[in-house]
Amino acid sequence: MIKEIEALLQNYQKWLKDKTTLREVNDWIEITTPYLDRHNDYLQIYAQKRNGGYVLTDDGYVLDDLEQNGCKLESPKRQKLLKITLNGFGVQLHEARLEIQATPENFALRKHNLLQAMLAVNDLFYLAEPMVASLFYEDVVAWLELHEIRYTPRIKLTGKSGFDHNFDFVIPKSRRYPERILQAINRPSRDTAEALAFSWIDTKEVRASDSRAYAFLNDSEHTVAGSILEALRSYELNPVLWSNREEVRVDLLG
Repeated sequence: MIKEIEALLQNYQKWLKDKTTLREVNDWIEITTPYLDRHNDYLQIYAQKRNGGYVLTDDGYVLDDLEQNGCKLESPKRQKLLKITLNGFGVQLHEARLEIQATPENFALRKHNLLQAMLAVNDLFYLAEPMVASLFYEDVVAWLELHEIRYTPRIKLTGKSGFDHNFDFVIPKSRRYPERILQAINRPSRDTAEALAFSWIDTKEVRASDSRAYAFLNDSEHTVAGSILEALRSYELNPVLWSNREEVRVDLLG
């Protein structure tokens, strides 16, 4: 069995070597690897000799590709998550480039770490939609806490129909303001608007008559269609674009 696995590993190493090509680009060496990105293109990295060792970089490919496809990493939460991910592979971020330092002795390992970091960052921010939704929820939490807006998170309320509905935040009633229910919608669409509208219609029947509902809509990466805003308003929901969140701060403070 050991000899069989050894043979398989040797075949893998041969495949890796045969499928890796080199090309000189100015004073860099372009390394085309057999690993594929989400476009089914071969991942490429660049190597340059420097200070007795080597610097390896993606030349900004991964982050530039994500941004061109509408996934921006500008928020502090995303920058922090990016840094944690890169640290796990020993990779540094220089401007928009993923880079790692190597010596002749650990060149193969560092090359492998850079490629794995490129794949991990791509998957983390582009493919993992629940992660993106979680980041938006955390952005809303950070904003509420920054302005000292009191809230109860993750509340389950039972509607008139007997169905339970989950809401992200409930801001309790005060002497000046009624109860306010707040939902964070990462990717506003007709489906998410209709789902929230049903939850609110069913729930408000058994809440105080002056209760209000707000929908925070993430427009950081995609424009929210006007039809979605109008649909929410027609069901007595207050849609709030994330870029305009300061407009409702006073309404939520009381």
